[in-house]
Amino acid sequence: MKREPIRRRPSDPDLRAQPDPDARDGGVQSVDRALQIMETLAEDDEGYRLTDLAIRTGLSPSTVHRLLTTLENRRFVQFDREESKWHIGAQSFVVGSTFMRRRNFAARALPYLRKLRDQTRETANLAVVDDESIIIVSRIESREIMRSVTKVGGRVAMIASGLGKAVLAAYSDADVNAIIRRQGMPRLTEKSIIRPGELFKELETVRRQGYAVDDEEARLGLRCVAAVVFNDCSEPFAAISVSGMADRMMHERLPEIGAVVHRIAAELTAELRGNSLAQQEPA
Repeated sequence: MKREPIRRRPSDPDLRAQPDPDARDGGVQSVDRALQIMETLAEDDEGYRLTDLAIRTGLSPSTVHRLLTTLENRRFVQFDREESKWHIGAQSFVVGSTFMRRRNFAARALPYLRKLRDQTRETANLAVVDDESIIIVSRIESREIMRSVTKVGGRVAMIASGLGKAVLAAYSDADVNAIIRRQGMPRLTEKSIIRPGELFKELETVRRQGYAVDDEEARLGLRCVAAVVFNDCSEPFAAISVSGMADRMMHERLPEIGAVVHRIAAELTAELRGNSLAQQEPA
């Protein structure tokens, strides 16, 4: 009788002893470096020349060129021959759009962003929580002159942004402390909050009034008013905000704007079948 070959499980000692082929040939390192290149390209719509990209990433030009060639073959990056610059390619959008399809709420949020823009006459933003940061996923631009802190797809700091503080106010003190330990409290402007005690005091104000304010903490001359959006488990998973020039969004306007942002955030929570009971009326 012919015997079947022994099928070893991955936990068998002799299989565990075999070296990881990716580790041996630098495959894992290559993946990490390729992702670093893509993240760097995503920082600037103008693109990068090969030498500049090598400097930005700290990699050798030959390594960068080899990885770019592979990414170009898969259409994750593209090369502009007229300017001799590399840019993010179409396949990056295809893959990245899966994130938005999975979330499946950006399109449903657009009417609320338009309402927010029209009622405040400032730029309306939608952001989602991604691990311990905030990603801008949609924006309705104001018809007024505006300087955006970050573009759609960009990340903003949890601690130094209205969007982030609106979310942090729904976290426990222990969770906020953990984020502070991991991320620190960098001074972005002279108005940035850089002490934990000041941040916790600020978060208490956010909970009491129902909205958060970035008072030129991320960029001088720019203010932001934000409120959190909850999911059906009463978890803060997104936030909306309005942002504008400080000379338009004067301090006396902030309570009025905050009430509008809070109300529309509650409406969006209800639209997404989130638990609106988690949102208290502003004091």
